[in-house]
Amino acid sequence: MEPYEKIAKILRTDKDTVKTVEDFMSSFAGHDSTIERIYEENERVISQKMGLLGISQKSAKSIYDALIKKIETDDKRLNSFIHKENIGKLEGFFNLITLSNNLANVGSGYFLKEEVAQKLIRHAPPSRIMNFLEYTNADEMLKKENIFELFSALRFIEGSEWLNNVFFKQYHDLKPDDFEERPIRAILLDKKWNEPAEEFIKKKFHNVSHLKELGIIFIIPSFMGISGETMRTLTLVLHYFHEIKFYSMLFKKYASESEEEFSEKVISSLRGDVMDKRFPEDELGKKWLIVQRYLAKDDEFDWRLFYPHVNPEAIHWSKAEDDIARLGEKYGELGLSFWENLDHIGDFFPDEAGVDILVSFNLIDVTMSLVQKKHLIKYLYHHQEAIWNKIFSEFMGYERMEQMIIDNFDKGYISLINE
Repeated sequence: MEPYEKIAKILRTDKDTVKTVEDFMSSFAGHDSTIERIYEENERVISQKMGLLGISQKSAKSIYDALIKKIETDDKRLNSFIHKENIGKLEGFFNLITLSNNLANVGSGYFLKEEVAQKLIRHAPPSRIMNFLEYTNADEMLKKENIFELFSALRFIEGSEWLNNVFFKQYHDLKPDDFEERPIRAILLDKKWNEPAEEFIKKKFHNVSHLKELGIIFIIPSFMGISGETMRTLTLVLHYFHEIKFYSMLFKKYASESEEEFSEKVISSLRGDVMDKRFPEDELGKKWLIVQRYLAKDDEFDWRLFYPHVNPEAIHWSKAEDDIARLGEKYGELGLSFWENLDHIGDFFPDEAGVDILVSFNLIDVTMSLVQKKHLIKYLYHHQEAIWNKIFSEFMGYERMEQMIIDNFDKGYISLINE
């Protein structure tokens, strides 16, 4: 099988799409054989990792089972390293926050001022939160409660209908002056929020989320006691650090460009808008969509997944994986350096019936598959999105890719031709 055919099969797209993209990008960037290099690297790394895992049989089951066993072992080591004897206790969560902050090392960003956040609460008091906390007015609540905890609780107590139709409508009035530079922070919510957050945790299947506009990652101090949970939580927090930094750069860019368009661009980025307009066939490879969500979670057959695109989410996850690998380099006994640079690695292997099954070596896919093992859910989409980024960055450079995404984010695509 030709390299571009194999890559196309992994991406679930047409081989002619990959060939057309390679031909144009080779001409544009001035170097070719990129798809072949990606293919050869994939073969080499998989062979090396199979050796490290002690696998001799190239079957989907043996490789998948070995990866799950590896992440399960690594999670147990990580659990002991972070939580020590404090599994499910506050000290363990604080240890995780300190570790992730040091690993990500993202510094400060450009976020909504605290007084502006308070004004938003005051103008649209969240009734369910106030009832839960037993306050009769917003001013009293704001005097006694942490504003970041209140904003976090909006996500899991107030309904989406009220949030979208009432609270978030206030964002249309936001101005650059409502933002300021301050450190990106991860916080542990008070245990009083555990009960109202139960449904949120069940739905999301994790206890971590973030507030891009406030530069806050929040952790609900609830431990589910499932295999892979510590690895999943740490990688999520690291991912959110990098994601928040990315959106902060967008907010700052929008603030410097136009006060009139500032709020609409901020809202669009927070909403996760993705362009849904097809380009002419002769522009294939010349224009790359910017897909800022994992569309496969909603519709695995969304046409945009098969069209050349870059995905900032995959960049944030890649940086989180780099952080994990660095932790492995510093503490060799954790065995985490195994996962370095595996975000785009994966291949088809035969199952018991001889049918080819795609197996992802991506740390996040393997971790999420372990967490959801009892539901028989196997994750692949982090790996597939990472390959699209890999193709683009091999031609254009990784740092340049990220900057091009930021520069063209509000447009929704990157054009490599004059328009």
